[in-house]
Amino acid sequence: MPLNPSSAAAGSAQTFGPELAVQLNAELASLPLPGRILRIASLGRAVFTTSLGLEDQVLTSIIAATDAEVRIVTLDTGRLFAETETLIGDTEAQYGLTIEVFKPWKDEVDGFVALYGMNGFYDSVEARHACCHARKLQPLGRALADADIWVTGLRRGQSGNRANAPLAEWDADRSLLKINPLADQSLEALQARAKADDVPINPLHARGFPSIGCEPCTRAIKPGEPERAGRWWWEQDERRECGLHLSASVSGSRAQSQAQPRVQGQPKVTASTI
Repeated sequence: MPLNPSSAAAGSAQTFGPELAVQLNAELASLPLPGRILRIASLGRAVFTTSLGLEDQVLTSIIAATDAEVRIVTLDTGRLFAETETLIGDTEAQYGLTIEVFKPWKDEVDGFVALYGMNGFYDSVEARHACCHARKLQPLGRALADADIWVTGLRRGQSGNRANAPLAEWDADRSLLKINPLADQSLEALQARAKADDVPINPLHARGFPSIGCEPCTRAIKPGEPERAGRWWWEQDERRECGLHLSASVSGSRAQSQAQPRVQGQPKVTASTI
């Protein structure tokens, strides 16, 4: 049965936890994308993290079109492509909205450089994870500090890691709902929607970059390669990720087994690594 936002508001505070995630996973599947965004916004304090890729740009366009109360934030690692940096301003101008920018703390980056060197992430997986932690995970923690809901642009077709990504899940590490409204969408459908709605797209997509991250860590893919093959391409592990999305959708039941429900508005206890 669909949740009723008005009844939740009139009664006791809504409990955020695995049960709500399961209920939403079924409910969102029956809604079109604009309906999904509006439903998400009705639940509480929602934060959408965009990396300015195709999926995220489509979501931004829907948030703008529906006037949904969803904060849009991005993580500026300090090593983004110039095209991505430019697209932030272009997107704000086209939709008349603000994209909040979260940057890494200088001492975190300086600590990484002192230990591994500016480009030490090429030398080992450990060093690369340390770089992602300083430049991405720490800023993400600040971006989500007051959120009840984390909205992402994950799609099942992006990689094997994400093949089972649900529409909604409980992120136990961050004690919030994580909603992936595009999880069941195809790349082709989103490309068609972006074209029809005149969504501003990163020009790197047309140059062979279906997945775009930091400039030193992203290359164009070759014909027939998976979408995310250009990310950290020097590593051998096919499951390579930056760590932002290593949760229930990736590691099976880990987050579910550790889950602790939280009442809406209650302060969160987050993992020490965030």
